[in-house]
Amino acid sequence: MRKRFRKHARMARYVIYKETLIDFKDHFWTFLGSFAGIALIGLLNKENFSHTDNLFLIGSFGASSVLIYGIVNSPLAQPRNLVGGHVICAFVGVTVHYIIPNEVWLSSAFAVSLSIVAMQMTKTLHPPGGATALIANIGSEKVTSLGYLYVLSPVLSGVLILLLVALVVNNMTSHRTYPKNKLWYKIWKRKYR
Repeated sequence: MRKRFRKHARMARYVIYKETLIDFKDHFWTFLGSFAGIALIGLLNKENFSHTDNLFLIGSFGASSVLIYGIVNSPLAQPRNLVGGHVICAFVGVTVHYIIPNEVWLSSAFAVSLSIVAMQMTKTLHPPGGATALIANIGSEKVTSLGYLYVLSPVLSGVLILLLVALVVNNMTSHRTYPKNKLWYKIWKRKYR
């Protein structure tokens, strides 16, 4: 009994130790990528909007940054999911806002739920996309007045900026590769390394 307890204790210490290791190189690249991506979107639109309503910095981009810079090998962080998820959800969100314009609680619930199903059907599941659909319904007057332009800018333009930064930053080091698909990585490596 005592040997078994010691074995389990050693295993628990090993698992806890491995799960809490700090990888400064990985954290550096995560910080650099997320900082560059969000800063670039904000910088490109600095002159166009006030600080309180910077239209191009929507909240779902922060969540996408966690995935594409912090968990680069996640299936939810791959380019198809990043771009497709946001664009589909923005389109669904705007459409639902047009269909149910005056009931925010109802349009928000429909937009998020339909967006999730649309992402599942198209195999572009990206969790921050749900927030993109929600923002199309609860956003400020500037956001809701954009209509379908919301899909192109800020959503598509912002996501493409995040993707380009992710391609550069996540492939600058040998221990990170993005995207996970080997064909994309080979093309990237051949052209830019």
